[in-house]
Amino acid sequence: MMDNPETRSIRSPRVLLADDQQDVLEALRLLLKRDSFEIETASSPQAILQALTSREFDLLVMDLNYAADTTSGQEGLDLLKKIRSLDETLPVVAITAWGSMDLVVEAMHRGVGDFVLKPWDNSQMLTIVRSQIAQGQSRRLARRLLSEPHADLRNEVDEAWEVQRCLMPKEIPALAGYEFSAGSRPARVLGGDYYDVFYRGGNAIGLCIADVSGKGIPAALLMANLQATVQSAVLEERQLNLFAGRVNSAVRKNISLGRFVTFFYCSLDVSSHRLSYVNAGHNAPILLRRNGQTVRLESGGPVLGVFDGAEYEEGTISLEAGDRLVLFTDGLPEAASSRGEEFGDDRIIATLREARDLGAEEIRNRIFEAVDKFCGGSLQDDATMMIVAAK
Repeated sequence: MMDNPETRSIRSPRVLLADDQQDVLEALRLLLKRDSFEIETASSPQAILQALTSREFDLLVMDLNYAADTTSGQEGLDLLKKIRSLDETLPVVAITAWGSMDLVVEAMHRGVGDFVLKPWDNSQMLTIVRSQIAQGQSRRLARRLLSEPHADLRNEVDEAWEVQRCLMPKEIPALAGYEFSAGSRPARVLGGDYYDVFYRGGNAIGLCIADVSGKGIPAALLMANLQATVQSAVLEERQLNLFAGRVNSAVRKNISLGRFVTFFYCSLDVSSHRLSYVNAGHNAPILLRRNGQTVRLESGGPVLGVFDGAEYEEGTISLEAGDRLVLFTDGLPEAASSRGEEFGDDRIIATLREARDLGAEEIRNRIFEAVDKFCGGSLQDDATMMIVAAK
C-alpha cells in the first residue's frame, strides 16, 4: 500500500490514447486508470489534432495505422509531423500490430519516444508510459528554465513536480508471503526523493529508492531524468551490477558538477526468498531478522553521477518469514528536534523492533509517527520509506 500526502492539490498526468479500434482504447484506458492517469481518447487523426489543439497533454499513445492504411504505418508517420508542429516536447509512444525495423527507425526519427507492438505486456506498457511522461516533464522544465524568468517558473515547476509525484506507483503488486508499503513525507520544497516498483512477472518484484542531491529546479530536472533512466534500464538489463553501471553512465551525462544521486535497487524472488540488491551510496537499508539480528544492505558501489565507468557489486541475502526490511532516504534519520538532535538510524531500528510483529503498512506508520513526534512535524528534507514484511 502507498501513502503520499501532499500540501497542494495534484494534477494527474494527462494521457491521450489514439486508436481506431474501440476495444484497444478501452483496454488501454482500463490499464492506465489503475495508475490514476487522466485519460482522453481519439479514434481518428483529425480527433487527435483537435484534442492536442484544445489542451496540453503529458503523453500521446497512438496507433500508426488508421482507416486509410491498415498495414504500413504511413498514415501515422505523416500525422507525427503535424503533431510535432503543435507540441514539439510532447512524448509519443507508438503502438501497432504491424511492425518492421524500417518502421521503428522512421517513427523514432520523427519523434516517437518508444514503440510497442500489439498485443502488449501490461507491466511493460505501464513502465514505458511512466518513463516517457517523466522524460517529457524533464524536457519541458529544461526548456522553460532557459526561456522564462525564474519568478515566472514557480507555478510551472510546481505543476510539473506534482505530475512527477503522480508517476510514483500507486500500489505494489501483492506477492504470496510478503507485504509491501511505501510513502513519503514532503518537506514543502522541491526536492529529489524517488521510489518505484517494478513487477518482474511470475514471483519477482523490483523495488528502488533514491535521493537526488540538492533541491529546487535542478533537483526536479535530475529526478525526472533518473526516473526515466531507471524505468528504461529495468526493462533491458537484469544483471544488477550492469544495471547500476548503466544508470550511472546515463546520470553522468545529465548531471552538473557537485551533484550526485544516492540509489538503492533490489529484486525479490518470492519462490526462492532471495533478495538481490545493489547500493549506490544510499542509506543502507535495515533488515531486522526474526531472531532480532539486524543486517545493513551495503554491497554496491559509489553514488551515481560522479565517477565515470564506476563498477558495482551485487549483494544477495535471504528474506525469510518474520523478517522486516526498511528502505529509506536520509530525510528520515536526519529529521531534527528543536534542539538540533537528529532522529538517527538507532531510533529507526528501535521503532522497527517495537513494531516488528505488525504488518508493512502499520510499521511504516509507526516509524513516520515517531519521526513526526521527534521533529515536531517539521522536516528539513523529504523523508521517503519502503517496507517489506515477510509473513
